[in-house]
This record gives sequence, structure tokens and C-alpha cells, in this order.
Amino acid sequence: MSVGNNLTEKFGALVIAVSSLIAGSVSASAMPNVTIGYENNGADPFMVTKALGLFKKMIPAHTQLRYFSSGPAAMGALASNSLQFMCGIGMPPYVEALAKKLPVTIIYNQERYMTGAGIVVRPGAGIHDIQDLKGKKIAIVVGSQSSFELATFLKQAGIPFSSVRQLNMSPQDMRIAWRTGGVNAAIVWNPVFHSLQSLGGKVLKTDENLPRTATSYNLCIANIHWAKKHPRIAADFVRSMNAGVTYTRKHPQQALALMAKESGATLADAKVELAGYEVFTGKDQLSSNVLGTGAGSATSATTMAAIANAKVLQRIGLIDAPISSEASTIVDSKFAQLALK
Repeated sequence: MSVGNNLTEKFGALVIAVSSLIAGSVSASAMPNVTIGYENNGADPFMVTKALGLFKKMIPAHTQLRYFSSGPAAMGALASNSLQFMCGIGMPPYVEALAKKLPVTIIYNQERYMTGAGIVVRPGAGIHDIQDLKGKKIAIVVGSQSSFELATFLKQAGIPFSSVRQLNMSPQDMRIAWRTGGVNAAIVWNPVFHSLQSLGGKVLKTDENLPRTATSYNLCIANIHWAKKHPRIAADFVRSMNAGVTYTRKHPQQALALMAKESGATLADAKVELAGYEVFTGKDQLSSNVLGTGAGSATSATTMAAIANAKVLQRIGLIDAPISSEASTIVDSKFAQLALK
């Protein structure tokens, strides 16, 4: 081989290498930025997806996670598109966003609260049933599922919503108020719900006492404009969530250990917390018990629960107007359908 040919081949190889590097750089820079918000709702499969880095592995984007202490705090970020997805959010904050005409929709229903949320009362508070809540100090997170549950349970018992002394505080502050005797009861969810029970609290009611079509869920919602512009990425997000559920079912002990570490719980507490949920898979999303598909979405459990929440929140003055009853504005299962193909 001549020196000239050798140099030509080396130069050609260099050009190819540089071209590949440039192409890779352009491709990487072309990937969108995706921020996924989340709350710490204790031990659930989201924590597995997070711990295993599945969002970064399965979504072709520059992905980062952002913690929020409550759902209402995330809504502004979603509306401004600085946040593309939000998980672990309850139905009331989502319904409030719909009432304000924010561009959000449910694309994945993570789980239904069963024994993982409800009313817990302090020992010695003299509260033995819902009737005894009258005049008592009860801790809630105003605008969250606490408001919906309190109003719903009181109405079932024929008690005026205004008859209890509602103290608005974060779940973390409830622990402090509980220890100091500042509250007689609390309506909250795991991990604080379980924590207050471990401090001697007695459970009056849980979400298991509510119908599937009017209960509390942990939801993943998206900025609908962004999701429609990036349907494949939204589908990959759903696949990432489902991968956490799949791992949890195939490797329950390892999954529990990951949940405990991510949520800051003990292994024993994580087991109790996970048992308090009815967890949904990607395939479940398309059933009438979750999001439904096509015309069936209008009567799916998630859609009906949103409508029921909205009616309660409007009755107690937390939202001014009803939400649209059109399923297409409440849930969007197209991304779950795409993810399962």
C-alpha cells in the first residue's frame, strides 16, 4: 500500500469519525428537555422507576426529576410548560387545574388509595365515629384529597362541612401537631397516615370505604399541548411507569427495598404502605376501571371520580365553576395505547 493511499484512508476515517461525532452531538442537542415532577407518597412503584433510573433509560430526552411537597404547587409549572409530567398528584388539585382551564390531562393512573389514606384520630380525643368530629380540630391539606374526603365522609354522616375546625397544614407538619396535641384528628395519606397510626392513632375511615368512581387516586398528568407534540415521548413515559410496576411484581422484595430507600421508610413500613394501594399496570389503564378507551373513557372510573371530586369541591367553595364532563379533557389514554403497541 502506498503512503498516499494510507494517508487518504486515514483522512477518510477521520472525516467519518468527526462526522459521526457531530451527528451525535446534533442528535443529542435535538432531544427535548423533560422535567418530571413527583410527590413522596410513600412506597409505590413510582419509587422503583425512579430508583432504577428508568425515566432516563427509556425516554429519549434530557430527563430530570423535580420534587414537590404538594400537588397545587406543581400546577403553575405544568401550565407554563417548565414541567412536562407530574406524578403522585391527587384528584382535587388536578380538578382545580381543570376548573381554571389549565392545559393538563391524566395520562396514567398510578394507583387507587384503599387503606393507605383516610381519617385517623388521636387517642384520648373522644372521637369514636364521624359524628364525634363536630367541633374537633382536624388537620387537612386544603385543596388536596383531604378536602374531598372530609366533605364526603361528613355528608355521608349528615354532618355540615363547617361543623369541624379545619387546620390547613402540610402532611409533615401534621406529625408535629399530632405529637403536641395541636390536632384531634387528621385526614392524610401515606406515609404520614401510617406514621400517625404508629403513634397510637385510630382509623375511622379509609378510602376503601368510598366507591371506585368517587375516591382518591395518585395520578400522572401531563401538559396536554406538549404531550400531543411529543406523543412518542409521552408513550415512553407511560412505558417507564409500567416498567416500575412490572419490576415490583416480578421482584417484590427488591422492589420494597428500593421503595423504602427512596421514600425514607423502614422496610416494614414500606410493606404496609404498598399494601394500602390498588396499583394499576399499563394494560389496566385501558380498562373501564381506570382510564378507559374511546367512548368508554366518558364513563371510566377515573373520569367519574374527577367529576365527583369537582362537584364536592364546588359545593364547599374550593372551585368556582364545574369542570367539563367531556372525557377527552379529563383523561387521555392514547399514550398508554401507543406504549403497549
